[in-house]
Amino acid sequence: MFTVVGAIAIAIAGVGLGAGLYAALRPNGTTTTVEAAATTAAPSSSTTASPAGGMSATNVYKETYQGVVDITVTSPSTSGGFSPFGGGGQDNGTETAEGSGIVYDAKGDIVTNQHVVAGETSISVKFWNGSTYAAKLIGVDASTDLAVVRVSADASELHPLTLGDSSKVQVGDPVIAIGSPFGYAETVTSGIVSALNRTMESPTNYEIDGAIQTDAAINHGNSGGPLIDAAGHVIGVNAQIESESGGSDGVGFAIPSNTVSSVVTDLAAGKQAQHAYLGVALADSASPAGAKVTQISSSSTPAAKAGLKTGDVITSLAGTKVTSLDDISTIMDAKKPGDKVTLTYLRGGASKTTTVTLGTRPTSS
Repeated sequence: MFTVVGAIAIAIAGVGLGAGLYAALRPNGTTTTVEAAATTAAPSSSTTASPAGGMSATNVYKETYQGVVDITVTSPSTSGGFSPFGGGGQDNGTETAEGSGIVYDAKGDIVTNQHVVAGETSISVKFWNGSTYAAKLIGVDASTDLAVVRVSADASELHPLTLGDSSKVQVGDPVIAIGSPFGYAETVTSGIVSALNRTMESPTNYEIDGAIQTDAAINHGNSGGPLIDAAGHVIGVNAQIESESGGSDGVGFAIPSNTVSSVVTDLAAGKQAQHAYLGVALADSASPAGAKVTQISSSSTPAAKAGLKTGDVITSLAGTKVTSLDDISTIMDAKKPGDKVTLTYLRGGASKTTTVTLGTRPTSS
């Protein structure tokens, strides 16, 4: 069973979006469930690793823990009189859930997962020193499962963490995760980068590309917390796990920091995150190599207007060679709506080139 870290305490496989719960991760077309912190199990913790080429896990934690916060969210009850939530549970028609967050800047902006704050009526942020503040939701981008909340905290309590460059991360790099698994705030776990370029599914069913896989223990309540490298830089926001048991089985996934940077810059400024849109469903093509068009979303999509048809194999986009659908995702992530790009494709053995004006991605796929 695939399970995700997040905002509720009981796993319900295959449930739709709502109250901090959504179907998630799929490398193999399987279903993941987002969950939040409970308060019934002890956390796993390790600070003894001494990674080569950087600080020890102990020192990374000491350098960064003040930039990680505990987030408690109150939302309307959806449990029909029974609360599955840990912590505050249900009271007068409301439910509470717990997740983690990262101090982003000196203005009091906090980065977390969208699924942590989904359906919120109030948000509370607790800092490293126990100080607690009411937070305001500034912006969300469900298609990348990211959100920004803001607190009016004293400057002495704000310790923004530095975002690293996730494109430079390598398999085997040492990492730590900090968060509030099962409600235990400031818990640190250590491990390595197990794999790169995994794909997660967002709450709105869009793919989140370039996810970082780690064996650092991540559990319910770690959602929104940082995955940190040996230099003390945030390389990802922890979001999902693959698990048969519902707990950490050593396969966790984080949204890459470069995605976080591009999206959160807009959200923190009060803007809606914009994503370029082609309007096709794709599959890998081995012969010829490229990304095969399996469906055109509608006649009004950029792809349709540029003349693409089902069965075409895209071999180049924006001047970059395409050998798989992952290449398309990487290229599109670097583009904005309104950009004009060249697209080369094969149809019936003949190579054709056209120009596509990229659109704005709809709110759900």
